[in-house]
Amino acid sequence: MSDAGLVGAALLAPVLGAAGIALAGRSPNLREAVTLASAAALFASCAALLPRVLAGERPALALFEMLPGIALAFRVEPLGMLFALVASTLWIVTSVYAIGYMRANEEAHQTRFYACFALALAATVGLAFAANLVTLFLFYEMLTLVTWPLVTHHGDEEARAGGRVYLAYLLGTSILLLLPAIGATWAFAGTVEFAAGGILGEARLGGATLAALLALYVFGIGKAALMPAHRWLPAAMVAPAPVSALLHAVAVVKAGVFAVLKVIVYVFGVETLAGVRAADWLAPVAGFTILAASVVALRSDNLKRRLAYSTVSQLSYVVLGAALLAPLATVAAALHIAAHAFGKITLFFAAGAIATASGKTEVSQLDGVGRRMPWTMAAFAVGALSMIGLPPAAGVLSKWFLLAGAMDLGHWVAVAVIAASTTLNAAYFAPIVYRAFLRPEAAGGREHGEAPLSMRAALCASAALTLAMFFAPELPLALARALEAR
Repeated sequence: MSDAGLVGAALLAPVLGAAGIALAGRSPNLREAVTLASAAALFASCAALLPRVLAGERPALALFEMLPGIALAFRVEPLGMLFALVASTLWIVTSVYAIGYMRANEEAHQTRFYACFALALAATVGLAFAANLVTLFLFYEMLTLVTWPLVTHHGDEEARAGGRVYLAYLLGTSILLLLPAIGATWAFAGTVEFAAGGILGEARLGGATLAALLALYVFGIGKAALMPAHRWLPAAMVAPAPVSALLHAVAVVKAGVFAVLKVIVYVFGVETLAGVRAADWLAPVAGFTILAASVVALRSDNLKRRLAYSTVSQLSYVVLGAALLAPLATVAAALHIAAHAFGKITLFFAAGAIATASGKTEVSQLDGVGRRMPWTMAAFAVGALSMIGLPPAAGVLSKWFLLAGAMDLGHWVAVAVIAASTTLNAAYFAPIVYRAFLRPEAAGGREHGEAPLSMRAALCASAALTLAMFFAPELPLALARALEAR
């Protein structure tokens, strides 16, 4: 198949899957088979593109001209390839988990759930492969809109309130900040096409102008959850566990930090920003978000809230890596997109499994749960190790590259942030594992065992991916190092 055909296949697979899911809605088994087949088709399409990208090719597809000189166009470069591979792999795992979760909890509107999930993956792939800022913006907005029904899935007042916050933050930031930033880029550079080395270098803008434009982008990409544009993420925790996994690992927040990294590398250019010190303010803001969100997580007893603020913190490692404007730190930022995805989806899978099997949602309720749910809590421990940054889990790789990049620059504030946040990560994850395995179970709890088999299988698969990235990091490293930052 031609390069354009492969790109088109990757874009179409989840869209056709959503249509098939809707048509099969009266037959749950067929509907779920279509979901799994669509996820497998997307993964196969992305995997077929991988050898070409690693060989230095950049498969592309241009559909039509939306505005004079601006096409709806796609081009697969290393960062987008990494993001698409992570998302397509985790769609398969999440689909297996969702089948068990949705049935065990007797959730309503399951056809709508699976269809919107497929459309979210379509938006994610379109965003990952976007060849210009306008294409990226369109799929970024599509991702917000198709995930809103997932956030409000339960339909009660709490879900509707969470959905309102979700839309207000994500649509508000993108329309009021991101869209003007794209317009300004077009005015300054005469193009919105992503290019190696950036497109704003020839515009010869002053440091203050570049800094202001960068701020519009960074805070306009609200999905990156940089404080204070982070409140939508905890509010969205009213959604079912598979949706939380989608928000935190597969698509939404990854779309945010991916877009920030892509804008810094392919719109501004690392050398352009470094030359006028226009990004000096971004590292302290990212560092503050890392530490402040960690403190909130440490004080949160609700397990999903603790994981949500952990995500806010962990996302800013990607922003910090991008802000340091150093080769090793840029590699760290790309690696952390994958490492965090595998580790955090494991943690949310575990939280959903615990709630499904035992009804427990608070950290203070987890004493002894590891004896009743050993597979679940062992997987949780693997995810926690990755978030802390300890071997043998994937998170140690990205944190090591980030630390090395900061030390090479002599950026000792960043080094201190990484050290302090690692300590905080351990402080809010280690007690959960300790409670689960080493404290006796409280008397009077309900009898329970593990969650359904499909949920356990997905948990083990996501934990295995977290371990595999540590022991065999060659592929994500190759894509991260191929990032065209120069």
